[in-house]
Amino acid sequence: MAGLIIAGVVLIFVVVSIIKTMRIVPQRHAYIVERLGKYNKTLEAGMHILIPFIDKVAYRHTLKEQAVDVPPQMCITKDNISVEVDGILYMQVMDPKNASYGINNYAFASTQLAQTTMRSVIGKLDLDKTFEERDSINHAIVQAVDLASDPWGVKVTRYEVKNIVPPQSIKDAMEKQMRAEREKRATIAESEGERQAAINQADGEKQAAIARSEGEKMKRINEAEGRAAEIRAVAMATAEGIDAIAKSINADGGSDAVNLRIAEQYISEFGNLAKTNNTMIIPTNLSDVAGVVATAKEVIGKMGAGKSA
Repeated sequence: MAGLIIAGVVLIFVVVSIIKTMRIVPQRHAYIVERLGKYNKTLEAGMHILIPFIDKVAYRHTLKEQAVDVPPQMCITKDNISVEVDGILYMQVMDPKNASYGINNYAFASTQLAQTTMRSVIGKLDLDKTFEERDSINHAIVQAVDLASDPWGVKVTRYEVKNIVPPQSIKDAMEKQMRAEREKRATIAESEGERQAAINQADGEKQAAIARSEGEKMKRINEAEGRAAEIRAVAMATAEGIDAIAKSINADGGSDAVNLRIAEQYISEFGNLAKTNNTMIIPTNLSDVAGVVATAKEVIGKMGAGKSA
């Protein structure tokens, strides 16, 4: 019986020793092994055998990127406004040994450093700029924390500001300001529309006036050309008539016909003159008719002589 007890104890000891000896490290993890309290080696993914009761896994680290929540904190802006700011810090362990022995808790230290840097950056900006300069705030925090965490074997990849919450009174004032700004833009847009409509109307009236003046101009040009054509036609007809009369005068018997026509015209016009006036006009010498005919005959004779020459 005593032998069985001893065998059982030995078996238990062997099992415990095997368990203490064998270590399986998951993918993207790293274990820090200490031998008799001193750093010995870093175990990467896979199965490893340790010396029982001498080697010990002191630290376990994940090599995956970690998202660490940065708690909200109160910050004072450049224009003395208190705002509550929080964010998320992304980091990754690059050197498990330094992450184990370089600092006690790198995650806590990184968040504290991010908070202090946030207060410093916010203090250099006005309230309105804090909403516009998120990228520059994130960049400044990443630079500061990454530089400080380098001896810890930790790489800070990025930082993102989640919320910037001003006091309720400031939020109310900002809402009123935005409402006034929207109303201002609406009024400006409406006035610009009215201005453009007036410009378009004036331009249309201008174009219509130009078109009317061009039409009137063309009308007058056409009328002038018509009158000129009419004058030319009348002149040509008159010239042709005169030419025909001249040819008739130079023909046989033409001179006697002209004399007769002149005499008839003279007597006709003299009679018309007597009809339109109350006073009867009688020539002092009735032989004036013959004188008029003789004068007309002389003129016609000269015209014929000039044409023959």
